[in-house]
Amino acid sequence: MSEPDRKKTVRRPRGEGTIYWDERRKRWVATRIVGYDDRGREIRKTGSGTSRSAAIEKLRRRIREHEKGLAVGARKTTVGDAVWDWLAYGQGQVDRATVKKLEYLTAHVIDGIGDVLLTKLTPKHVERLLADLAQTHSTRTIADVKAALNNAVKRAVARDLVERNVVELAVTPRGRAGRKSKSLTEKQALDVLALTKGHTMYAYIVVSMLVGIRTEEMRALTWDHVDLAATPPVIEVWRSVRKTGDTKTRTSRRTLALPDVAVEALHRRRRAQEADRARAGADWQETGLVFTTSVGTGLDAANVRRAFRSALKFVPSVDPKDWTPRELRHSFVSLMSAGGAAVEQIAHVVGHSNTSTTERIYRHELRPVIQAGAVFMNEFTSVEDSGPEWHMDPLFKMPRGSDARSAPPGSAPRKK
Repeated sequence: MSEPDRKKTVRRPRGEGTIYWDERRKRWVATRIVGYDDRGREIRKTGSGTSRSAAIEKLRRRIREHEKGLAVGARKTTVGDAVWDWLAYGQGQVDRATVKKLEYLTAHVIDGIGDVLLTKLTPKHVERLLADLAQTHSTRTIADVKAALNNAVKRAVARDLVERNVVELAVTPRGRAGRKSKSLTEKQALDVLALTKGHTMYAYIVVSMLVGIRTEEMRALTWDHVDLAATPPVIEVWRSVRKTGDTKTRTSRRTLALPDVAVEALHRRRRAQEADRARAGADWQETGLVFTTSVGTGLDAANVRRAFRSALKFVPSVDPKDWTPRELRHSFVSLMSAGGAAVEQIAHVVGHSNTSTTERIYRHELRPVIQAGAVFMNEFTSVEDSGPEWHMDPLFKMPRGSDARSAPPGSAPRKK
């Protein structure tokens, strides 16, 4: 085609749009009106290419995207773009700690399939990513990574960046066995209480183990919510270190009586804190918290974990590196269950909304022996009442004699 001919607009069938040569861009341009907006203005889609066929194909692709309702720029959006958008704008009012956890989880996604175009993402991409992670990560982590990716793509679907969420179609593999939570045995618990008395974490350990408070509630506990002069002495679990300052659930707000050992430990903690305040002088920061650093500031999770393991070094029956502070709460449940407490009582004390949560999370610590039926029936009857040799006759009795099995119905057994 000569240059003058290339510059001319090529007439195409009615409804197929227009294609022309753009001299400035040195490209073929295909354009078509696909509708009108709510103000009556034309909605025009355009595609360009180095050849007429390329421009027409690009236009058709743009029209298909428009008919599917996809947003402008959707075809260039990658999985990484969708993940970063979700992290930046899709978290609402969650804690910063939660965002950090999600950033860690989605880093696996970005490293693995972040450069894949979102419109080209398939279940196979997702399954291959999860299968690779399953070689080195726990099943829980695999599920969390998939959930994070699923939420990111779901947000992209809602914003017309992709037609459907293929993550939901991917199969989640089983990863490596994760670290199981555990509880101290009765002997280990007594050893910990007896051998950590000289450590700064003693009061924290006692209250956590013998009262069953969450670590996030322990770190936020203030002296104005501790009444050691009451009868009985109590603590009011009304706060946590969460962003809102509130407890995990509504039922987690509770007032708990303190055992004598915990009362004595808190008295010692108050005296130790007063000594810290005197030593710190002008450097002391008054926060009202029960468990603080040497200058009065609050403890973070790393502080607590490090100090807790330092205290366990004085206990030969436990290996410090195998234990975390939250397992003191598991030990509390175990000790209560071993003492005969019903699961309903345990759920109420630890602040669960129902017993199913307690049974699911602390199933290894519970001793679910249901005695009510046996106790009632023992009162109703005894072996002596029914007779020690009591037995049930069989419903059907076979005739005596070895030949009775083969005898026809109604016939008498043959005599030997």
